Order: sequence, then structure tokens, then C-alpha cells
Amino acid sequence: MSTPQPPMPQTAAPNWQAAPGSSYATYTSPIPVVRTHLGHALASEWTKIRSVRSTMWTLGVFVLLVVGIGLAAAALVAGNSSEGSLRGQNPLGFGFFGLLLGSMCIITLGVLTTASEYGTGMIRTTMTACPSRTRVLAAKAIVFFAVAFVVTLASAVLVALVDVAMLDAREPTGQEWLKGTVGVSFYIALLGLLSLVVGSIIRHSAGAITIMIGVLLAPLVIAMFMFSESLRDLQQALLEYSIPNQLSVFYEQSLSESGPSGWDPLWIMLGVTAAAFAGAYVLLERRDV
Repeated sequence: MSTPQPPMPQTAAPNWQAAPGSSYATYTSPIPVVRTHLGHALASEWTKIRSVRSTMWTLGVFVLLVVGIGLAAAALVAGNSSEGSLRGQNPLGFGFFGLLLGSMCIITLGVLTTASEYGTGMIRTTMTACPSRTRVLAAKAIVFFAVAFVVTLASAVLVALVDVAMLDAREPTGQEWLKGTVGVSFYIALLGLLSLVVGSIIRHSAGAITIMIGVLLAPLVIAMFMFSESLRDLQQALLEYSIPNQLSVFYEQSLSESGPSGWDPLWIMLGVTAAAFAGAYVLLERRDV
């Protein structure tokens, strides 16, 4: 029979007292912490747009179309015109054909700048790095507009200079030079910016590109097949405000006597793009990425 063990003596609970000051040691990160701003988002978007292959391909084809078609059209006219037959024409107008076709490249790049990130899921990383969605969209718009404007302006100026030297036509006025180079470059860049916004709204590259090509060509094509007299007013409106006609206004070659003139196409495109931007900002804040 076992002998019962005496109870163990009870020890008093220790009275711990925290040391004065913070309970954790102070840590200082060796990496300087700075407040993020729009400049950081711009640097990020510039890195993206210059590092993807689609940018080089679309801009390369754009330059090829604008310069190649612009110079080829002027050379064809110069080789088949008699002496003095072009004295009353504006030689800058031959750049219209290349810009019209090249605008599809700018449209494609504008859509891909936003919509491609939704297709690959990269937009989640972008929004994590920069939680301010409006800042992301603004940075994309600024970087894209700058790239599109500079490339278009360089191409348009090159075509204009060569066409003036090649053709036996009158010397363009200062206003015609400004509209045929800077003005039309602003218009093409705004058209690409509108495509960027549509890409942000649709979030699907193929769908947004299809919509923008339809906006570019559909009004003019539809108007060409409106033969009914009752549709005459609608046909005239589609012709006047179609993008090809607005582009031709910069070269004083409008398809109709009425409608936009002077700098009107630029203000129209600016207003449409601003309205689309407002809608894109609202949707961006309300929808999940």
C-alpha cells in the first residue's frame, strides 16, 4: 500500500511589471518611404508602354502607312500631272490618305493600353501598386497621348516637307502648316485617347477595337448607301461628322460645303473624349477590377 505524498507548496504568482516605454523595439526601414504621386504612376505606365512589343509593332506600322502612302500619293500625282496643273492645290493634303489608314493603328494601341491589362489580369497588380484608380487612368492617358502625338507629329511633318518639295504646287500658308501638322496630330492623338477610354469601359480588346473601327468608318459607309430622299438630312449629317471628313477639314478638303470647318473637328473630338472620360471614371470607381 503506497504512502500518500504531501501536497506541493504553492508559490506566489510572479508580479510582472512591463518596462517603461514601447513593448517593441523601434524599427527603421533602410528603404526611404515617400508619398506616392502622379509622377510614380507616369513612370510605371511609361515603362509598360515602351517595354511591350505591341507598341513597337503598331507605331511602326503607323509610321510606315503615314509616310509610305503620303509620299507614294504625292509621287504618283507628281509623275502624272502636267506642268502648272497643281499650282492652286495645297500639297499638304496628300498626307490625308496615310493618316486615315494609320489612325487604325493608333486606335488599336489606345485600346490595348487599357483593355489588355484586363485580359491578362495585370490590372490587379496595377491597382494594388496604385490603389487610386483615377490616378492610374490619368497616367495611362497622359503617357499614351504624349506618345501618339509625338509620333504622329513627326510623321506628318516629314510627309509635309517632302510633299512640298516634290510637288509643283503653291506654298502653304502658316495656318495651313499649323493645321496640317500640329492640328491633325492633336486630332489623331485624341482619337487614340478615345479608344483608350473605350477599352477601359469595355475591358475587352477585340470588342473595343471593333467598336472604334466602326466609329471610324461606319458613318461614312452607311451614308454612301442612303439613296432615299427622306434620308437626305441624315445622310448629310453622317457625311459631315464622320471622322474621315473631319480629318479632311484640316487640309481644306471637306466632303461637304456645310458642317465642321476650321478647327471645329478638334473641339468636337475633344468634347466627345472628355465625356467618355467622365463615364470611364465613374465606372472605374464603381466596378471591381
